[in-house]
Parts: sequence; C-alpha cells; structure tokens
Amino acid sequence: MSSEIHSGHFVSNTETKKLHISELQIGMWVSKLDRDWLETPFLMQGFLVESMEDIETLAEFCEHVWVDVREEQWVDNFSNKTLKNAPKRQRYINKIPVREENQKVFGVYREARRITKSLLDEARLSSVINTEQAKGLVNECVDSILRNADALMWMSKIRSQDEYTAEHCLNVCILAIAFARQLGYAENELHDIGMCGLLHDVGKMKVPLEILNKPGRLTDEELKIMQRHTTYGRNLLMSAGSGAAQAVDVAWSHHERMDGKGYPRGLTDSKIGRYARIIAIVDAFDAMTAHRVYKPAFPATKALKIIFHERGTHYDKELTEVFLKTVGLYPPGSVVELVNGEIGLVVETNQRYRQLPKVIILRDANKVPVKEKIIDLALIEQGKLDKCFLIKDTHADGAFNVSVREYQEKGLMFRSR
Repeated sequence: MSSEIHSGHFVSNTETKKLHISELQIGMWVSKLDRDWLETPFLMQGFLVESMEDIETLAEFCEHVWVDVREEQWVDNFSNKTLKNAPKRQRYINKIPVREENQKVFGVYREARRITKSLLDEARLSSVINTEQAKGLVNECVDSILRNADALMWMSKIRSQDEYTAEHCLNVCILAIAFARQLGYAENELHDIGMCGLLHDVGKMKVPLEILNKPGRLTDEELKIMQRHTTYGRNLLMSAGSGAAQAVDVAWSHHERMDGKGYPRGLTDSKIGRYARIIAIVDAFDAMTAHRVYKPAFPATKALKIIFHERGTHYDKELTEVFLKTVGLYPPGSVVELVNGEIGLVVETNQRYRQLPKVIILRDANKVPVKEKIIDLALIEQGKLDKCFLIKDTHADGAFNVSVREYQEKGLMFRSR
C-alpha cells in the first residue's frame, strides 16, 4: 500500500491591516488602536479577540483598529519552493471556557475509555476492528477539542496502570487531535489524525500478554516480538478495510526515526509520512508521562526535554517545536510546585504567557491539604501577583499525594483568587 509523503514546512507572512470596528471578528489579533492604549480598559497592548464582548468594548472606545493577519503556505523540503495549491492553515480559538467544557468532558472521556477498551478487546479476541465505532469515538473527541482543547487534554492525565494500553491509545488520539489543531489542519484532517492515534498500537493486541505486561526488562527475543506490533497493527487495519486507510501507515511506521534507526523498516525522514511523524511524537510523550509496571512516570517537562533533545534524529524537528507549543511548558494536569512551596495542578494553559498558566492550589508550603483555589499566574505579568507564585518545579502525577484522577472524580471547586 502506498501513502502520500508530506515532507516540508510552513512559512508565514504577517501583514497589519486597518479595519473599521464593524469588520472585526472573533479570532483576530488586535495590535494597534486609533487612540492611546492608556485611554482604554485594555491592559495588554495587543490581544486576541475572543468574544463579542471584546468587540463591543472596543466599539465603545475606537472606530478603527489594526489587526495582524498571518498567511501561511506549505514549502516542499525537496524543492524548497512554496506549493501554490497547498491549503492554508486553519486558525482555531477556544469556543467556550475550560470550566464550561469540564462540565461536559468527564462523561465523554469515561465513555471513550470504555469504547477504546472494547475495541481493543475485540481486536485481541477476534482480530476484528469496529472502525465505525472508532470513528464515533474520534468525532466526540474532535468536537470537545474544537470547543476547548485544554479540558480533554487534562482528562488524558487520568490513568489506570492496569489499563495502560487502552488509555494510552485514547490519550494519543486526544493529544494528536490537539496537536493537529495547533498545526492548523482542517477539521476533516483532525478526524483522520484522531483515528491514527486511536489505532496506532492496535497491533499490541497480538503480542502475548506475558510480554506486553512484563514488569522487568525484555530479553532480546521478547523485544523483537514486541516490535512486531507495528506489522501486526498494519495487517489488522488492512483487513479492516478503507475505514482506517491512513491509520494503516501510522500503525506500521510510528516507530520509524528521522535518522533511519527506527523499526520495522529503518525508513529515513523523507520516506516517513507526516501523520506517522505526528503520532511518533505524541506516542513518546504519553508513554513517558505514564506510570508503567517497569518504570515510574516522568514529569511532563522532563519528557518534553527528551523529545526536544532528540528532534531531528528521532523526531521531526519542526513538528517537535510545534508540539512543545501545543502542550505548553506546563500541560493541563501537571503537578507543579511554586516558588513559595505551594503545590497545585495546572487547569488551563496560557497561550500568550505559556510559563504562567492557571493553577488550582491543593497543598500549602508545608504540603498540607488546603481548600482548593484557582490562581491565574498571568497576573504576575500584570504586576497584580507576587513572583513567589511562579512555578519552581514539576512533578509526576501522584507526587505529594496529588492525583489527577482523585481530584477530577471528586469534583474541583473553581474559584478565582
């Protein structure tokens, strides 16, 4: 089976345009006003229009604004020329606040876990993959991520070591969709990439359980058997028919490396499809940040450092850099320790100041549980919050007895400080 290779990168050009306030739309970046910023209630000199309320407030003070318009085109790595007919990237904004999406997403994630486990159990027992059921699951994930990417990404932190493979497949699906959203892929491509993520490890259902769940180091022979999951996955998906066409190549190729030292075929960068490159990064990140029977979880920041260090050799260089922007310095669900010693969970990323997310405080400086409260660290940039609230370090899920699963299942009280 042949697959189209997408090897290249986006180039962007930014132009500033003057617009009448009536032409302003949600999603535009306002960089200049027709009056001094100090004469308006806007604290930041340049901001993203996220709601009609923003437009209405601007209309009270301005007649014209200047917006930054960015156009991006795909450049082929081989010819180093812009492809005239290449599609432009989509630009997405969160449609609803993360707290509102949180109210919907717990049931979505719980049902998605159940369906994923059912899909994999069916593949193990009968070598059959229900691609229509998989598509329905992916549709739910795409819808949630288009509403607000943070909520479902946070849910992907909720893990059970006993259900690693199923939860890993679902988490890779979620992260891959969020990654593709950041890359600006069209909505139909978000669905395709979500399917690739969900089914990338389906071949592990044909690996003997004593090897798949072995708590110690695999022998050379056992490692060879484990690595065959890529070929097993390809064969399973080939038999599933056209409903999982793109997923076939990803299942087969997501362990290939840019330097040709991957498996099963030792492909070099120009021969590895773009979807496989995307899933390779997401797969590694989720695996590193999960507790396994043979190793503890890495904090997200450590996993990101490893992936960044191996960009260009193991992982696609440009995609790696975009992935770091997707998950942020402190992804939702990260256990963080502040300079003042307090412990919290990241509940929402900050697109403008990635080092300053929203954090829900759960432990005081003595690591004693306290009443939950949310702090927006972006207030530090505005001079409204002391720098002692900066993040000092990150820790793996479960550190200081802070478990994402526990706090999500009992319900978090979201309150601003």
